[in-house]
Amino acid sequence: MVDLKAKPYNLQEDDIRWVEQTIAAMTPEEKVGQLFFQLTASQEEKYLRELMEKYHLGGCRYTPMPGAAVQQQNRTLQKYAKVPLFIACNTEMGGDGACADGTNIGSGIKIGATRNNDYAFGLGKMANEEAAAIGCNMAFSPVCDILYNWQNTEVITRSFGSDPERVAAMSKAYMDGLHTIPGFACTAKHFPGNGQDFRDAHLSNNVNYFSPEEWDKTYGLVYKILIDGGLDAIMGGHILMPEYAKAINPALKDEDIMPATLSPEIMTTLLRERLGFNGMVVTDASHMVGMTDRMTRRAMLPASINAGCDMFLFFNDPDEDYNTMLDAYRNGTISEARMTEALTRILGLKAHLGLHKKAKDALVPAPETLADVLGRDEYKAIHKAISRDCITLVKYKDRDVLPLTPEKYKRVMIVHVKGAEGGMALLMKAMGMGGGQNPAEMLKERLCAKGFDAFIYESPIDKMKKKIAAGEKPSINMYFAGKNAIRDFTSGMDLVITLCDVANGRPSFGISKGGGEIPWYVFELPVVVIGCNMPTMLADIPQARTYINTYDAKPATFDALVDCLTAGPEAFKGQDPIDSFCGLFDARL
Repeated sequence: MVDLKAKPYNLQEDDIRWVEQTIAAMTPEEKVGQLFFQLTASQEEKYLRELMEKYHLGGCRYTPMPGAAVQQQNRTLQKYAKVPLFIACNTEMGGDGACADGTNIGSGIKIGATRNNDYAFGLGKMANEEAAAIGCNMAFSPVCDILYNWQNTEVITRSFGSDPERVAAMSKAYMDGLHTIPGFACTAKHFPGNGQDFRDAHLSNNVNYFSPEEWDKTYGLVYKILIDGGLDAIMGGHILMPEYAKAINPALKDEDIMPATLSPEIMTTLLRERLGFNGMVVTDASHMVGMTDRMTRRAMLPASINAGCDMFLFFNDPDEDYNTMLDAYRNGTISEARMTEALTRILGLKAHLGLHKKAKDALVPAPETLADVLGRDEYKAIHKAISRDCITLVKYKDRDVLPLTPEKYKRVMIVHVKGAEGGMALLMKAMGMGGGQNPAEMLKERLCAKGFDAFIYESPIDKMKKKIAAGEKPSINMYFAGKNAIRDFTSGMDLVITLCDVANGRPSFGISKGGGEIPWYVFELPVVVIGCNMPTMLADIPQARTYINTYDAKPATFDALVDCLTAGPEAFKGQDPIDSFCGLFDARL
């Protein structure tokens, strides 16, 4: 079932011989180990050596850290690998997905807003040049999902947008850019396609509801273009596809429909037979609820391989998962034929990358090469260009607001609206990690440099927190009943910028009544609403008369934002890559 002479492998006879002879010489333990990607938990040599010598891993992922540390870790891993290792990274937005000092190029939605396929090509090339310099050889990118549901927070900023043809073109451009790097593999995700369900597969089920005809014209179009273009690997998503699964197997009962990673109908019949994909398949992370809520973990591991996935992403408990898969192979749950097929794809891709022809000490570049690659000026330049070309003036009802000048609007109040913080964000804050410069402060600095008197709004809740911290007991009446005349509120400013700094989901306005957090005053004075991460803030602030999306809050983006604000509406080059009005009638009023 595997043609090693065809795309994406394109192997010669001696390469094929290496694949076949290596598989034939493997012990059962070594065969099973090749099925696993593991996330490293330490950089200590003893630990890394055990991963390779005890579990015989086929691939590794890691948590981003400085490039020099990643490179040394990768050198150690390859040193102890009997079969050269896949080392993968998440270079969806740039080399910063491979190492902490890599370069951010731009998110999918940000590049989608530019309508420039060359930027997607540059992302694939530049991000993975940095990744290759630290010893990675595989990208879990691009994200080629299509955004249909504005409430989907899992891929909304990661996808190139809502137009299947644009997603296909930009995903292909990313892959082509990546393929300029010798010995580097592209893994498109998340097959069969995220973006319809509002739920996040990390936390719940995720469903693609399209009929076969609808899917073939949209997600199928994307994957067919990538496959025909030489796509190396695919990451299977934990996504239910009931209409297509039933069309393939009419005998399926609703309760028997599985997410793609556990579904032979989707991973074998659709992907292998109908789309003709000859490359390797890896599951998405196996801790996600979209996969784990369907059966016991002991049943799930071999079920993923039997469904058509070749590699399993991440141990839960290493000993438990490894032995579960080993038992399934020994007792025939995973057949010899299926094991050989999976191993042929895994080793075939390693041979395609030329890993089998390199000496161990040549699998990872020398340390001195890092300085020549990480943070190149050309990478920073394309980041700035994308940041300039993506900014989108989505809604512009008050046609005389722009350009902003100190003569028209000397006093500018910035209202910093944040989103609800999830568990990881709270944990990182408690540990003093993450963050970066406050976006409201960044915007204030840039406006003041242009001659504005910009200041940041202090909400009633913030005032009460200060009083409590000072040992005072503020009156709750001031909070609920303390209102000012409209003229008193508006007299302190000439214009308001509502800056929605929401990384995931919906804005959180607190419980203030009559304060400034929510721009109830759009007809009282000029208001500009800016979504600086999630592009869907019109759903919660439909009354906005002027609405702009920047897609992130990077310094280069805010430089370009202020330039656009002060130049006028014609300066905004971005085009909405989704429906930022969220399909809501009132958001367009």
